[in-house]
Amino acid sequence: MKNRYFILFIDDYSRMTWVYFMREKSEVFKVFKKFKNLVEKQSGRSIKVLRSDRGKEYNNSEFDKFCEEEGIEHQTTVSYNPQQNGVSERKNRTVMEMARSMLQEKNLPKAFWAEAVYTAVYLLNRCPTKAVQNMTPIEAWSGKKPSAKHLRVFGSICYVHIPTEKRHKLEEKTEKGIFLGYSTQSKGYRIYNLKTKKLIISRDVEFDEDAMWNWDEEKVERQSVMIPKETPSQQQHEEGTDQAEMERRSQQAPGSPRRPPPSEEIEEETPPRRTKLSVIYMKHATSSCWNQRILKPL
Repeated sequence: MKNRYFILFIDDYSRMTWVYFMREKSEVFKVFKKFKNLVEKQSGRSIKVLRSDRGKEYNNSEFDKFCEEEGIEHQTTVSYNPQQNGVSERKNRTVMEMARSMLQEKNLPKAFWAEAVYTAVYLLNRCPTKAVQNMTPIEAWSGKKPSAKHLRVFGSICYVHIPTEKRHKLEEKTEKGIFLGYSTQSKGYRIYNLKTKKLIISRDVEFDEDAMWNWDEEKVERQSVMIPKETPSQQQHEEGTDQAEMERRSQQAPGSPRRPPPSEEIEEETPPRRTKLSVIYMKHATSSCWNQRILKPL
């Protein structure tokens, strides 16, 4: 959850999309080399063209030297002409709209933005597209038809089975969590454990897709016990008009609940600051071309 940026890679032929998350924009070059190695080993084809905007992350001596050594033609779009990178612009907008909708649908905190973006890309790779007829992007890329049986509603409440080896006989068999997507390294679901506050991967999960976790529950409880502050004029008015009540309070038995002074009141926590994202977009063509695009921070 410490990442602030993400970068998309799109195969121009199949529209297959990959997403990587970064803490700094300076990591673009390292991520691109990692991605290049992955797709070339998987597809058996080499990247021939890389198209990007004129961002400093792409237009520097280190990046240019690498492309030259690898035989990659690095194309850049003309300034203020986003239509030259139309596929990337449209894909980037779609991913952001999907991620925003998934978070709002289940009232999830914005801290889970990366999980929502990751899941949006995962689903788009398994949805039909006009660019490839009668196939999904992942099928056009890998030649394998994907299954949709394992898909679940993002942000749903779920119950993760606890193995017998990790619990006592009288303990609960499941733990409640929030479904945050799919694992690519194993056949399991990514779950946010509400008890441990950690992200786990599990296969044995039961879903309640209609339910939604009340993230404001603790906040509501704090508000219910808050005592409003009184101005000096209000305190003086009370002392002058309700002397009997003040005497009754002074005669309260020792150990009884005491009303805290204003300095001891329970303050509501400040909500987390909205994470600023700078969306970086890149596009790859199995046959020839890659595009990349960086947008301004939101």
